[in-house]
Amino acid sequence: MRLLVDFLCRFGWGMALALALTPSSLVPAGFFRVNLLVVLGLASVAACLARIEVPGPAWAVAAAASVIAWVGSVAWFGERTRMGQTCCRLVAILLATATVLVQVQAGVAPAGEALVSGLVVGLTVHAMLLGHWYLNAPGMSVAALVRMIDWALAAWGVQLVLSLAAVAVDPGAVRTADGTATALLSLRWLAGLIGLPVLLVMSRKTLDIPNTQSATGILYVACLAAILGELTAQLLRAT
Repeated sequence: MRLLVDFLCRFGWGMALALALTPSSLVPAGFFRVNLLVVLGLASVAACLARIEVPGPAWAVAAAASVIAWVGSVAWFGERTRMGQTCCRLVAILLATATVLVQVQAGVAPAGEALVSGLVVGLTVHAMLLGHWYLNAPGMSVAALVRMIDWALAAWGVQLVLSLAAVAVDPGAVRTADGTATALLSLRWLAGLIGLPVLLVMSRKTLDIPNTQSATGILYVACLAAILGELTAQLLRAT
């Protein structure tokens, strides 16, 4: 259960920061409103579970993030852009703090690595949701989606560096891994560190046509690769 709290905090932080990075001049307010409600759900479940499973203030920070996410969704509903953007930034800060608190209390992974992990998942899922929004607003510029895919690729690049550094620091852990750990490690690399960038680049190239529906379809698969890769990394850390 603690791993689920950890993942929800990471995921919510990545989604909230992705919203803060999305240009409101290119994307309608409705997108921000709907996706802040998604972040609200992630933060609320994380707060409820953390109250039981994780000692310390992490649950209160996640609960505060859920309240501000709700306020932000109301602001976007009224098309109050400045207030809505401020709420996105505050939610991102609070969920990043909750992520760090969970890591400090549990000692599962370094806080920086957990934050980067959340960015990989959050930015990828956010890009997919943004691509899906083109069904509601077909005249929307593809520049916003291209930017989100670029941010997701940047987060993956940092994650790759951290993973290679971990192997370089402790190569013996890889050589002595048992069958289960080897399977998890293989899945983590194939899905999260090799498959994900291929899918992200494919979706970006598809936007050159441009074909937002095909790019979004590829991003659906990229979301599965990102989530599977990061969850597998969490299991490896825990074991």
